[in-house]
Amino acid sequence: MSLAERKFMKALDEVILNASESTLRKIQELDIKTQMSGSNFYDVFSKHGKKINISLENHSIKKKRK
Repeated sequence: MSLAERKFMKALDEVILNASESTLRKIQELDIKTQMSGSNFYDVFSKHGKKINISLENHSIKKKRK
């Protein structure tokens, strides 16, 4: 696991710990979907987090450029 991936996971964990009840519901829905599909929650969140209005804008995370 790269340093960027570890930083992303840590930032997302902080968002979850400090999230409002409505945000936690959205995260829970995404988590349930990932469990049902066998996907990794962090991977799915990095791709679809903005679609459910959850962002990590207040955290210094840079996504890998391809």
